[in-house]
Amino acid sequence: MRENLITVASQNMANTDSLTPTDLYAEGKGLKRRNWRNRIRFLLKTNSSHSVSHLMKNRTYRPSVDDVNQWAQSLDKLLGHKYGKAAFFIFLKSEFCEENIEFWTACEDFRTLTSHKDIVSKANSIYEEFVQNEAPKEINLDYHTKNAITQSLHEPTMTSFLAAQRKVYSLMENNSYPRFIHSDLYKELCVAAKGDRKLIKS
Repeated sequence: MRENLITVASQNMANTDSLTPTDLYAEGKGLKRRNWRNRIRFLLKTNSSHSVSHLMKNRTYRPSVDDVNQWAQSLDKLLGHKYGKAAFFIFLKSEFCEENIEFWTACEDFRTLTSHKDIVSKANSIYEEFVQNEAPKEINLDYHTKNAITQSLHEPTMTSFLAAQRKVYSLMENNSYPRFIHSDLYKELCVAAKGDRKLIKS
C-alpha cells in the first residue's frame, strides 16, 4: 500500500492543499504518537479523488532495490528520482516543512522557462507563495537573500532565486535528508522494493 501512496504523492505533490495551522498543530501532536501507516493516511487526506481501494486494484510501478538504495547515496539522487522525490515529500509533510521541497521544485521549473512573459509571471508567483512576508508557504530566508529576490522582481532572470534555492537545498541536505534515510518510512520502502509483502500490510 505504501508504494501506491507514493504514486499518489508523486502525481499530486505540486498541488496538495495545505491544512490550516490549527489543524496542523492538533494533528501534529497526534502524529508523533502514531505509526507511519497512520501518518501516511493523514497526510494524503486531501487527495480525496484517489481511492485507496482503486489504487490497490491497479499494479503500479515499484522502485527497484537499486533505486531505493541510491536514494541513500545523496539528496541529489533522491530528488532526481520521481518516486524518491515523492517519498521525501511525504516525509517532509509529516514534519510540516514540505514548503522546502515545493520551493526547490518551483525553482527548478522556473529555470526551464524561456519566454520573458512566463519568467515574470512565475517569478511573481514563487515570490507570493514562498518568499514574501506572511506568504502561505513562507520559507526561512535571511534578510539579504529575501531582499535580493524582491529587488530582482523588477526584471527577473534565471538566477533570481538561485541563492535561495541553494540555501533551501542545503537545509534539506543537512537536516531533513539524514532523518529521512533513518526513518521508518525509508526502511519500509526498502522492504517494499524487495517485494517482501509479509512485512508491509495494507
